[in-house]
Amino acid sequence: MRLYDYAPSANGYKIRLLLSWLDKSYELVPVDIFSGESHTDDFLRHKNPHGRIPVLEPEPGRFLAESNAIILFLAEGTPLLPEDRFERAHVHQWLFFEQNALEPNLGTARFWKLTGRAALNPEAFRLRLEAARNALQAMERHLAHHPFFVGERPTVADIGLYGFGHVAADAGINLGDFPAVSAWLARMKAIPGHIGALAPYTANAHVTPS
Repeated sequence: MRLYDYAPSANGYKIRLLLSWLDKSYELVPVDIFSGESHTDDFLRHKNPHGRIPVLEPEPGRFLAESNAIILFLAEGTPLLPEDRFERAHVHQWLFFEQNALEPNLGTARFWKLTGRAALNPEAFRLRLEAARNALQAMERHLAHHPFFVGERPTVADIGLYGFGHVAADAGINLGDFPAVSAWLARMKAIPGHIGALAPYTANAHVTPS
């Protein structure tokens, strides 16, 4: 099994974290998205026509893109993906929320902040940050009454939300404003198989990241 990934990507981090939780071995294939390695003819034809990472190659010649699709695939048949139909739908609900509300706002704000782009358009950065805080507030409301997002136990919904949630401070967000989220982050970090934080962006990071 191979994972095509870029070390600072929080979307890729989700998959690396899940693979560590599951104690699955894999080959990590670094892809420098800022030098065009995800937009070669080979990558676009065989791995992901959208030219984004991460991409999983679970067996030779078969490729799966989109981080949440990948973690759902990897979690199939494990306790991290509920068998109950309604609980499974709730996992999907939170993963859709993550890609719709959390990732595009917190992820972009983090990228702009860490690469100095926030100062180039402060109003756009402010709006992204406000939307990111709104997403975290929705998570806070849920976690104020539940230890995890679905079924009172860790699932891939938590993996999906942890990817960007655990680096909110990189965007300039004070997680002290979100005590329930902070407590959940600590619970996630205590789970066996936890891996460290993301690598920094490289100096040539010049486009919106995957």
